[in-house]
Amino acid sequence: MKNWFKENSSHLIVIAIFFVLVFFYFSPVWQGKALSQHDVMQAMGSQKELFDYRAKDGHAPQWTNSMFGGMPTYQIWYEHTTNITSYVNRILTIFFPLPADVILIYLLGSYFLLSVLRIKPWLAAVGAIAITFSSYNFIYIEAGHVNKAYAIAYLAPIIGAVILCYRGNKLWGPILLAVFLALEIRTNHVQMTYYLFIALLVYVGFELYYAIREKRVPAFAKATALQIGAVVVAVAVNASVLFPTYEYSKLTTRGKANIVKVDEGNKSGGLDKDYAYAWSQGVGENLTFLIPNAYGGKTQGVLGEDSHVVKFFTGLGAPQNQALQMAKSLPTYWGEKSFTSGPWYFGAGIIFLFVLGIFIVRDRLKWWILAAIGLTVLLALGSNFSIVSDIFFDYAPLYNKFRAPESILIIPSILIPVLAVMAVHELINKGSDIVQLDKKVLYSFGIIAGICVVVALMPNILAFKPSTNQDFISMLTKEFGDANLANQLSTELIKDRADLASADAWRSLGIVLVVFALVWFFVKKKVSANVLVLGIGLITLLDLWSVDKRYLNNETFVDKSLTKNPIQEREVDQLIRMDKDPHYRVLDLTTNPFSDAKASYFHKNLGGYHAAKLMRFQELLEHQFNGAINEDVLDMFNVRYVITRDPNNGAERIQRRSTAAGNAWFVDKVTFVKDNAQEMQAISSFDPAKEAFVHDEYKGKVNAARLGRPNNADIKLVSYHPDKLQYEYTAPNDVFAVFSEVYYDKGWKAYVDGEEVPIIRTDYLLRGLQLPGGNHKVEFVFDPQTMKISSIVSLIGSIVLALGLGGAIFISYRRKKA
Repeated sequence: MKNWFKENSSHLIVIAIFFVLVFFYFSPVWQGKALSQHDVMQAMGSQKELFDYRAKDGHAPQWTNSMFGGMPTYQIWYEHTTNITSYVNRILTIFFPLPADVILIYLLGSYFLLSVLRIKPWLAAVGAIAITFSSYNFIYIEAGHVNKAYAIAYLAPIIGAVILCYRGNKLWGPILLAVFLALEIRTNHVQMTYYLFIALLVYVGFELYYAIREKRVPAFAKATALQIGAVVVAVAVNASVLFPTYEYSKLTTRGKANIVKVDEGNKSGGLDKDYAYAWSQGVGENLTFLIPNAYGGKTQGVLGEDSHVVKFFTGLGAPQNQALQMAKSLPTYWGEKSFTSGPWYFGAGIIFLFVLGIFIVRDRLKWWILAAIGLTVLLALGSNFSIVSDIFFDYAPLYNKFRAPESILIIPSILIPVLAVMAVHELINKGSDIVQLDKKVLYSFGIIAGICVVVALMPNILAFKPSTNQDFISMLTKEFGDANLANQLSTELIKDRADLASADAWRSLGIVLVVFALVWFFVKKKVSANVLVLGIGLITLLDLWSVDKRYLNNETFVDKSLTKNPIQEREVDQLIRMDKDPHYRVLDLTTNPFSDAKASYFHKNLGGYHAAKLMRFQELLEHQFNGAINEDVLDMFNVRYVITRDPNNGAERIQRRSTAAGNAWFVDKVTFVKDNAQEMQAISSFDPAKEAFVHDEYKGKVNAARLGRPNNADIKLVSYHPDKLQYEYTAPNDVFAVFSEVYYDKGWKAYVDGEEVPIIRTDYLLRGLQLPGGNHKVEFVFDPQTMKISSIVSLIGSIVLALGLGGAIFISYRRKKA
């Protein structure tokens, strides 16, 4: 045991340092504080109903009516009790609560990757810090993109495991790949996993080329086969995550449209291209890799008391505090994205070392790194350079399911520091063999320092205004009622943007100078390798730490008690909740109802917030809520209350809708329509209480000849549970009933007196049943087979993974003992 500690002392010290870094960065966490995050608040709203029933039943329901009229809960939150990785995540958070645990995973995973590359511990630690403290890792956490942050944290160790496999490790390579990939997939952020596979596919292509050239094809095939096996195990472990999601996704906005827009010209699945390309990285915006505020930083809240805008307002007579408040509300970010929480910054010193790595690193892995970076940077440009993106969007499987192309920059955020660290490794171990090393160091410094100097001295080479600047001036003109004042304010704002860029350019130049000096003195044998590594490590940490603190700092933490109930109940919510009917819907128009889930915290909300709504619901919004709200559609969804805001005094009001159709009702007439477009048109103006529209595809399930008028008929909901709805009805003859519930045939079953009957999609998105006359009970039960089967597969995969990991430990122990 003593020998083990001695052999691994460097690793243990590095890990201890990581713990210390996490402890100090997130010191508010240990003081009982937590982050108040917008997306987390939205998630709490959407999850409230399922957590209430989880507390009551001991397990979470699989369906919720808290958003969009109803949707599966496994897209919001699900336990996945048969998935072994669910318990791994829980163990980690016991000791390091969110978000400290995410950063610890970043550090450890990145350190593993660099260790696989045979980088010595102290330099590997520097690289791990550079990868981890890349700005967007912290921006995602601050914004509340927790699942995305977890998904990104596991990317580096997956890359390390793949490299380990191709370097001949037939035991730990595949096992660790299965473990890390299983943890990655469990985060349920397929977009990040997909981007990783793009980069790894490029790597496999390079490995295949080298295998053919060096006549090692059998070894390559064996390593690839082992990895395929690891991927199969990881997928099996996460079957309960992947398969229901895949099934659901085909019916969402990520799937095929039911009503094809005229300008689309095709029926291909996936997102609308304009929507998918939102948040494309600007071509010039890549300058922020080196100079964080080159494009103004985050959208708002950047300007301080010494800004031109504040001086402009105070010059007009505004008090200092008011002037500062108005300045902070103005956008310093001037790129083409709608808004941003901050720039993609990788560290000025790291960028210098990366460029140096291009010149001096001889490891063939360099060519994969450069190719992967080049491809992903081009893909990140999206609509700003669509030649490459369009090829992937139109032809690459699943690529058109994702939006926000800039997200793929997570790959460069890992690989740029990797090549930078490889450059330092090359200097230390093979510096004397590098031809014209002095010149290569000077060239690298000249390129990076030159960019910094140009931006610092001549910032006006950048535009500092987006293409929509004239619209911004028009908005200011409308707000202030003075076009001249609006133009002057815009000019002052541009000056501030230039100052921000110039100041950060000087900052980056200073950092580059320090790192260059360390490298130069090492090359000239004036400082040791230890000083070089320690110096680069400290300047990199200080650089990235200080930029990260611009976005995720102590001020973003609040008392934990405030995060437990972040959505405050308003008077209007209290009044509505006095209605003890178990099931009716609410529409909150005091905010954008279909991108805000706060109302879901208190009510069964027709609106909500989720990245993947059912396509039929989205189409309903586009056709029935575009410009004006279709009251008939509100009726059929049983929207009993609408919350509005008085435009004069801002007071919130409640409108009780007496026309809401109820939980279920019988109609006089069923009308068949030939296609989805006609069905959508039919519900544009109709009386849902009297007529139901059904697609022709259901004609064989409706015996219209037996249907009679529902005279003296009655139906009512007698028991409500998200997964089970029970009704009782009386009818003199066969009738057609419409239920104000979302149609979803991947799990909902209907029963009349215990006997299953077919569910008819009605009024485009609701459920309908043909019911026999008499006194009967109707029951809807949500029990998706996909979830049942996939949970069993997940259990089998988890057992295989646990046995494989245990076997690898045992074999390694036996080998070492032998």
